[in-house]
Amino acid sequence: MAIFDKDNKNKQQSPWDKLSSGSNLPKLPQIKLPNAGIILLIFLVLWLASGIFVVGPDEQGVVRRFGKLTRLAMPGISWHFPSPIEEVDVPKITEVKRVEVGFRTRDPGPPAIYQDVLPEALMLTSDENIISVQFVVQYMIKDAPAYLFNVRNVDKTVRNASEAAMREVIGKTNIDEALTVAQASVQESVRELLQQILDSYKAGLKVSLVQLQEVKVPRQVIQAFEDVVNAKKDKKRLINESQGYQEDVLPKARGRAAQILKQAEAYRDKKVKHALGDAKKFLEILKEYRKAKNITRKRLFIETMEEVLPSMEKVIVDKNVKGGILPLLQLKPATKSAK
Repeated sequence: MAIFDKDNKNKQQSPWDKLSSGSNLPKLPQIKLPNAGIILLIFLVLWLASGIFVVGPDEQGVVRRFGKLTRLAMPGISWHFPSPIEEVDVPKITEVKRVEVGFRTRDPGPPAIYQDVLPEALMLTSDENIISVQFVVQYMIKDAPAYLFNVRNVDKTVRNASEAAMREVIGKTNIDEALTVAQASVQESVRELLQQILDSYKAGLKVSLVQLQEVKVPRQVIQAFEDVVNAKKDKKRLINESQGYQEDVLPKARGRAAQILKQAEAYRDKKVKHALGDAKKFLEILKEYRKAKNITRKRLFIETMEEVLPSMEKVIVDKNVKGGILPLLQLKPATKSAK
């Protein structure tokens, strides 16, 4: 609002009038805008700088140009043509990855909480029994380009291949071995077979471990399995009892047979020696007989008569003795009847 003095032609202005008129205002510095070339240069520098990347000591850089592999970058600071010309992936080649088959970890705890996955866990053994197998597979990257380009969903692929390998190995193992003594061999067989499967896929992975977490009989068939186990125990008990009876009877029979053989051999030796003695005796008698045939003949006759007539009284009459008296040789005292 302006105030005029009618007498003097002097005019006084208010601050608002001074501001609107632009008088006595401070001068602002003038800013010169850069031209388009400088802006383009700055943008180019920033774009090129975006190609700098760092590869960690446990990583390997895989550089792709328009999606095609061009080179591998070792640990350290590297550079590639910025996107969209080149892109880089840095997978951890020393990291141990794991997949769970037959179960999933819901809460690592403690205490850990697991959830069974029956379609993966239930398997058939060689003797046509159903068991539940839960296991963990650990693997590492051994070929980064193959790992990135040949398999789309690595974890799912490893899980499916692991399940297939385990089913094949369990299908060649009976239930008793799978539940007890054969677990170490099952783990190693599955690891080798799984490695062959992944190599056929050219997945670029190395299976480092297959670890059985739990091998058990499913709850649905546990009663039938216990009946089978009890029947096997009874069978084993009966076999042990029969073997014990066998171990008791056979040694006795063998001892009795050996005794009979020894007795027969002793009887044979006795008879043979007796026969040899009789033959030797006969030869001695024959030798003496040839020296004195009549005397030997009489002696043999008398001895034979003693053996034939042991209980009879014997009287010897010599026919060469002449006389009126009966030639009598009394060998024994006369009995009362003879008197």
